[in-house]
Amino acid sequence: MSQEQTFKPYIAAEQSLPEFTARAIILGIILSIFFGVGNAFIGLKVGMTVSASIPASVISMGILRMLYKDVSILENNLVQTIASAGEALAAGAIFTIPTLYFLGQEITIWRTFVLAILGGFLGIFFMLPMREHFVVKEHGVLLFPEGTACAEILKAGESGTKKALLAVFGVAIGAVYRFLIGMVHLWSEVVQWTVTKFQSAIISIDTTPALLGVGFIIGPGIASTMMAGGIIGWWIIMPLLKIFGQGGHEIIAPATIAISQMTNNDLWANYIRYIGAGGVTLGGIFSLFRILPGIIRIFKVRRKPNSEMQIESSILRTARDLPMKLVIFGSLITLLVLWLVPLLNLNFAAVILIAILGFCFVAVTSMTVGLVGSSSNPASGIIIMTLLITLLIFMAFGWKDTTYMLMAATVSSVVAIAICIAADTSQDLKTGYLVGATPHKQQMGMMIGTVAAAAIIGVTLILLNEAYHFGSPALSAPQATLLSLLAKGLVQGNLPFQLILVGALIGLAAELMGVHALAVAIGLYLPLETTLAIFIGGIVSYFVHMKSDKSGWTEKGILFASGLVAGDALMGIVVALLAVLGIVNISAPPLLGPFFGLAAFLGLAIFMGWIAYPEKGEPPSL
Repeated sequence: MSQEQTFKPYIAAEQSLPEFTARAIILGIILSIFFGVGNAFIGLKVGMTVSASIPASVISMGILRMLYKDVSILENNLVQTIASAGEALAAGAIFTIPTLYFLGQEITIWRTFVLAILGGFLGIFFMLPMREHFVVKEHGVLLFPEGTACAEILKAGESGTKKALLAVFGVAIGAVYRFLIGMVHLWSEVVQWTVTKFQSAIISIDTTPALLGVGFIIGPGIASTMMAGGIIGWWIIMPLLKIFGQGGHEIIAPATIAISQMTNNDLWANYIRYIGAGGVTLGGIFSLFRILPGIIRIFKVRRKPNSEMQIESSILRTARDLPMKLVIFGSLITLLVLWLVPLLNLNFAAVILIAILGFCFVAVTSMTVGLVGSSSNPASGIIIMTLLITLLIFMAFGWKDTTYMLMAATVSSVVAIAICIAADTSQDLKTGYLVGATPHKQQMGMMIGTVAAAAIIGVTLILLNEAYHFGSPALSAPQATLLSLLAKGLVQGNLPFQLILVGALIGLAAELMGVHALAVAIGLYLPLETTLAIFIGGIVSYFVHMKSDKSGWTEKGILFASGLVAGDALMGIVVALLAVLGIVNISAPPLLGPFFGLAAFLGLAIFMGWIAYPEKGEPPSL
């Protein structure tokens, strides 16, 4: 019997509980705006955003339970679904819309709103036909770490037993840890050492509880594959670059200084990241071909009015998506508006590229976050490839002036917002699948959250630019800066295609060895400190797994790891907002040295393993 047939959601399909209620919608909208503003700043500062689903769940349970006694788990799930749209939309917007500013286009509230809402809706519409394949059919294969963690948080809060206390304990530990890093500045968030005897290679770890928790949830297999990619990039390719560039003064594009004068971060930014982007693209193509038969089957089945799937969907509440006709019609209308709105200045070819690249990359992104979680979503690599493909096609038509550079950047913005919203939608739908939510109500909730976040993202970007200035040390906007350099470099003919090809070949070699190229490429693309932190979480899960009769992680471990992610994210949002208000300086120097940070992180990892370690005679729960 398949996992799909044996799986039972927390709330059975036959049960009817309050879900799409006014109180849930209002709170969700407020939190969507809250997370959108906070993540806009932190993302422009450090190039990463804080996942909102789990903290929104915790906030929802706290506020609604304080005001009402009859709150259902499905209402809390709807709140986090709406709220997480703010974080997802902010991620897509801040990674790309400042690119237009760097290329000479003024950021306006109205243009940003139109780009955000159309890109967001497109991501939702494109992801919905894939729900059954990714969320249902691949249950147990695609783990959706944040979605699974969010479901555990919701169920723990519902049960009112020791489970809730364990999750709250994890939240408290994660929040205190982030407080010590972000507000007290007790130690540096990233600790690193240089191995001088090995071409000054570095060992660096991002000492955040969230990455440790994600590593535990995704398990040792994927975490190890990602670490393999990090080893290839940081401990093989980078030392080789230093060996061959030692003593030389020749400048190799896209860098503007010689390799002998570069730091490790310079090498990563100028060479390794391009290689990783090529690997992500190749891995994404392979992943798309793997899932394409399932997607085609879904469309075929849904076209048959008397099919078994539609009969089942008409009965089971937990299987009801938005009507496929509405999804197709909504997609077409969204694309038509993108073409017809003069403000966006998109021609027909650009809109066709948005449709094709958007759908393909939505599928790739949804699978990626299912494998390794939203924290490791390679959105930056996908956005880079979107820009490159668009510009190459435009140049083939002879379109090389600034107008078409801006058009290509706009295409990238729409696709970026679409894939970020789609990644979040897939995680939320996984949470809903586990707790027994109604899919079409969640899907409507995502649309509501998208509209709310789109309404404030333009104002937020304008205020942040006026206060800190995009591209400055206070607001570096790393992804947008890179995209603008790529656009100019490709048009001017100095883009390093060889590096992208090297990454693609590394991905192909991984596939030929039977390893999924996408996980390797993600590890290659991400900074070493991120990959290594996730790997340590995977090691902890490995040892716990060994004592769980090889039946999976214990429920205690998932709950505590989920709490760590939630607490880190909640306090991260608080720090981000205080930074926007000028109360906290997130760039302040640490009070203690790197060894203390490493000891604290490893101590937390050991403590998580001790919490998750099964007691004698205790059966695994999951």
